[in-house]
Amino acid sequence: MTHTHEPAESARLTVTHGMVGEVDVVTVCGEIDHDCAGQLLEALTADGAGSRTVVDLSGVTFIDSSGINALITAHRTSDGGLSLARPTASVLRVIELVGLDTVMGCYSTLDEALAA
Repeated sequence: MTHTHEPAESARLTVTHGMVGEVDVVTVCGEIDHDCAGQLLEALTADGAGSRTVVDLSGVTFIDSSGINALITAHRTSDGGLSLARPTASVLRVIELVGLDTVMGCYSTLDEALAA
């Protein structure tokens, strides 16, 4: 994976971009809450629409409704599509509770998300 953008960082959230083929892989680490959900949304929509995006959530330890809303908004504005990969158990529980996995693809591995 080659990195194409500098990481966006706050005290509790780091977001990096890399390309795998034609897919933008956005790796997110830390906590996604009200204070940094805007940072996530900006990172997911900064390049505009067009390319398919996979959000690697393997480094996310917490997500609240603000983070879920950021993912939904990014999904709705993405022409190329947005899917989720490798959510931790606690994050997957929230994703399933709110039904986000029925709105967009949610995969247990990065390879599955890239192949979808």
